[in-house]
Amino acid sequence: MRKLMVAGNWKMHGSRQTTQSLLESLKQSAAPLTHIDVVVFPSFIYLPQAQTLLTNSAIAYGAQNLYPGNAGAFTGEIAASMLVDLGCRYVLIGHSERRALFSETLTLIAEKFQAALAASLIPVLCIGETLAEREAGQMEAVLKKQLDSIIEKAGISSFERAVIAYEPVWAIGTGKTATPEQAQQAHAYIRQLLSGADANIAKTTRILYGGSVKADNAAGLFAMPDIDGALVGGASLEATSFLAICQAAVVRQEMVRA
Repeated sequence: MRKLMVAGNWKMHGSRQTTQSLLESLKQSAAPLTHIDVVVFPSFIYLPQAQTLLTNSAIAYGAQNLYPGNAGAFTGEIAASMLVDLGCRYVLIGHSERRALFSETLTLIAEKFQAALAASLIPVLCIGETLAEREAGQMEAVLKKQLDSIIEKAGISSFERAVIAYEPVWAIGTGKTATPEQAQQAHAYIRQLLSGADANIAKTTRILYGGSVKADNAAGLFAMPDIDGALVGGASLEATSFLAICQAAVVRQEMVRA
């Protein structure tokens, strides 16, 4: 049985004060969430606060990005070993904003994915189509291309230690959300692609949904058989809304376990 995960991507938000307050609020309410995995992804400079507050808690934390080099003259970049040194367990790889705004290529994303695994970090691989690609009927082709680039570089066995997040780009920060049925269709296709390489890995790999997930739509999304949690954006910046999404995942997990 796949364990549900709710992850909060804080993007470029926060201050020392707001980070402290949010992390403390989440930590205080984490006890009932042990049946699921809860992860937060603060900005790089607030990772030391996460390490101080979340070590030995029920909430894990990770980074929003990394550079595939081990060390060297890469001004402004962060190596996987540095993230491990700060106690990170997870790292986001290939988020749509990195692909679109910072022109990250399939090759670079695959290198980052492999670097994360080499450092014993758990990569959360983000894949998804734009609105134009969806309207052109290219969703499946885009997902296959993005996933194949990782499998070709790191092998299908790499997903034994990875998580996938399906993020329809047209539903990120727009207020639009894929219906549970639309999301399920994409998740089922991703699992089908994995199954083509290894049926067992397809069954065990967690696939999160990321696209304007909120407290009022989380339960409907989590009810879908191939949706294993959420990568939450804006709603993860407020403790009450993020915890409500986590609670929806707990309810779903308990239903599956029953």
